[in-house]
Amino acid sequence: MPPSDSEESRSSSGIPAIKVGSRGSALALIQDHVVISRLKANSPALEFEVDTVRTRGDVDQTSRLAGMGLGIFVKELEQELLNGKLDIAVHSLKDMPTQLADGLVLGAVLSREDARDVLVNRYGCPLDGLPVGAKIGTSSPRRAAQLKKYAPQVEVVSIRGNVETRLRKAQGDEADGAILAAAGMIRLGLQDQITEYLSATQFVPPPGQGILAVEVRADDHRMRQLLSAIDDADTRYEATAERAFLAEFGGGCSVPVGAYAQCIGDEMIMTIYMSTEDGENSFTTKVQGPKQDALGIASAAFQTLEREGGADLVAAARANQAK
Repeated sequence: MPPSDSEESRSSSGIPAIKVGSRGSALALIQDHVVISRLKANSPALEFEVDTVRTRGDVDQTSRLAGMGLGIFVKELEQELLNGKLDIAVHSLKDMPTQLADGLVLGAVLSREDARDVLVNRYGCPLDGLPVGAKIGTSSPRRAAQLKKYAPQVEVVSIRGNVETRLRKAQGDEADGAILAAAGMIRLGLQDQITEYLSATQFVPPPGQGILAVEVRADDHRMRQLLSAIDDADTRYEATAERAFLAEFGGGCSVPVGAYAQCIGDEMIMTIYMSTEDGENSFTTKVQGPKQDALGIASAAFQTLEREGGADLVAAARANQAK
């Protein structure tokens, strides 16, 4: 549900309301509400004002995401933070580049929602039951490559937009189905439209999928203290490992790369994936270690990728990022 009117008004107590920034989609507003609810659970007197910001990725609905560069869904929000117009910004972590703007930090990462991808389609059948020539939509190079590998009978088509827009396109003239993130579907209450939850072993998710992140100014100590109460330790370990692995490639969504870390007790298991855009040449492996050594696990994963046959993929990805 979206934030209530009281969450969007200024405090009547004389204490300035906390200014929360996000994109303006239904999903973004629900994510704001999740963050606000958790902050209020710890500090009931807090009041909030939600400001929506249109990012470059929201304005440009025609360009390929892979060609638009890094941070297209966050840069405008970061600028508002740095200008003092916002106190915090709520993001889907997978949209954030691995290098934040100077002066900003991740004040909190919330406990992770389902990290898997899901399939929706007009036929109501699983991936391996899709008919030859079925058009399945995605704007993600990773999802496109994985589709080409695990469902070679389908045609991959490019569709963009918020979740509701992509669902509409997936049932219209442009496509017969689509691959989306489970987390967004769940938060929007659209689980009944999911045809299949895709295996994270095959459709290895991108770094940060299913994680809400709250960005804040590094010198805003009061806000950082408030946010520390809703930070989830295991999710931060997972996010740290996944984003460190992605950073080895320059940190962009134009690379068909996946990284999915799971904390189990004191251990972390991270599955990594990398592929050429056509899905024909891919590499997948798992790396395990103490969760407190998230950066070490990421480094080991990258070294394994290079050592066990992925060096050419890495070189191609870095060359593509440099263009």
